[in-house]
Amino acid sequence: MQRIIAIGSAVVLVAMLGLFYWLAMAGDPDDQFAQCRAGNVAGGAGAIGGPFELVSETGETVTDKEVIDQPALIYFGYTFCPDVCPIDVARNAQAVEILEERGEMVKPVFISVDPKRDTPEVVDDFTANLHPRMLGLTGSPEQVKAASQAYRTYYNAQDSGDDEYYLVDHSTMTYLVFPETGFADFFRRDASAEEMADRVQCFLDAR
Repeated sequence: MQRIIAIGSAVVLVAMLGLFYWLAMAGDPDDQFAQCRAGNVAGGAGAIGGPFELVSETGETVTDKEVIDQPALIYFGYTFCPDVCPIDVARNAQAVEILEERGEMVKPVFISVDPKRDTPEVVDDFTANLHPRMLGLTGSPEQVKAASQAYRTYYNAQDSGDDEYYLVDHSTMTYLVFPETGFADFFRRDASAEEMADRVQCFLDAR
């Protein structure tokens, strides 16, 4: 009798695990990008992204509609960043190059979270050294904060007592966004340029 109960329990457990797996893999049946997403976002994809107004590397005030006029990879960082930002942004630029070789145009975007030091000219120098099509954005502290909050990023300037050489703690996600549907997915630091390109390609194909 105990053996029958044990077998029955095992069958139920396997069935439940199968159901959970199906639910996790199936996702939202109305989500056109479900097969491309690598993770879930708390509150859903609609919880990330939104309107913002920033200053471009040429000194012009631009809105999110003008920035995201084509598929884009957006990264929040700062030009004085000693290691993380240059590596991440260079990786993003490489992913964009891979996609361009496949005939796909994706805009690389860099948004500074250090408006105190990152003037449009400083941002322009930074992006020009990484990719000719990379758009660099900065703005007033209020503008940068609003854009960061829209994308649920984190940043905080360290209080080192030095107005010139302080560091800024910040999140390091890269966001894939589309002009038609907004935020699509995010990429962590451990994703390679090739992995990013392949996942972005999946989203492009599913549009």
